[in-house]
Amino acid sequence: MKQLLVVFTGGTIGSKKQGEGIDVDGAGSYSLIDDYNHSARKRSDVTLHAIQPLNLLSENLTTNDWVALARAIRGLDLTPYDGIVVTHGSDTLAYSAAMISYLFAGTRVPIVLTASNYPLADKRSNGRRNFASAIDFAAGEQLPGVFVVYEDDKGDMLVYLGTRITQAVSFTDQFGSPYGLPYGKIEDSVFNWLPHDRNPKPETLRLAAPKTALDWQADSLRLDSGIVYIRPYPGLDYTYYDFASNRPKAVLHDLHHSGTACAVEQGPYSLPQFIARCKELGIDFYICPIRDRSDALYSSSLRLIEAGAIVIEKLSVEAAVTKLMLAYGMHEDPAEARAFATESALYFERNEV
Repeated sequence: MKQLLVVFTGGTIGSKKQGEGIDVDGAGSYSLIDDYNHSARKRSDVTLHAIQPLNLLSENLTTNDWVALARAIRGLDLTPYDGIVVTHGSDTLAYSAAMISYLFAGTRVPIVLTASNYPLADKRSNGRRNFASAIDFAAGEQLPGVFVVYEDDKGDMLVYLGTRITQAVSFTDQFGSPYGLPYGKIEDSVFNWLPHDRNPKPETLRLAAPKTALDWQADSLRLDSGIVYIRPYPGLDYTYYDFASNRPKAVLHDLHHSGTACAVEQGPYSLPQFIARCKELGIDFYICPIRDRSDALYSSSLRLIEAGAIVIEKLSVEAAVTKLMLAYGMHEDPAEARAFATESALYFERNEV
């Protein structure tokens, strides 16, 4: 009999319609287990246990909540469990998947995050199917690592590596992944790996798990929210970002798909000038995503690097921003934080061959 731990954190999958709105419900999460136990999808070889360290809509999640969640999991004796299923809100699922991947990269059992597009009482909801498939993956495949299981709008039950899922987009509510490449699918309750040069083989995950563990203690875990994330758009005026009185530890600046942003030399729209201003204030400045720094870059990209931008290559922005929160939380020395953010490689975060 497989013993699985279900970790409830709230989110739509644990919510109910209340009046004119949707909000988390104290009993909503645990009803998911009752529904599963009385469904045709229930596995006869699985026993579910549950804890609920958080109960919030995921858009309200902060770094303190990540710390509470990580401590709750680390504080348990996980020896009896063959896998962990974490139910989560869809709004910030990709960020939490990356953070849990970093913190539990050396896990010996699968940790599987899942969510729902609508509350369970809504007939459009995929929550019950996602939950059942997460259990199928955790109990059946027994792959060490952190994953997300979520049904797309075509009815495919996709499996993502935790560091390789990107935020759901508006209007379609669909998650993505770098290169449009999920890790695999669950079909008829069985996981099928998607063979591709960029996808590590399941055997590789089994061999790598003990080697990728990050050293941290539950009582001293700290994540730094002093990271500012900026997305470029035409007409972005950097003079509105005045950090003179309240300085972040670092800025992460997103890029257009070709690895560029406005690189004019002077004026309110000049990113190189803004980078220089941040450096004068002692603020580390990162740019991401860049597929591969060794590839030929546009001249505008090179100007950003010449101005002092630190490149985070081959990572999604979701993975990069969470990694920076971890880097500056774990390392008081900015040089050590920079090295951790750019040189370490944790849980297959780098989307490379």
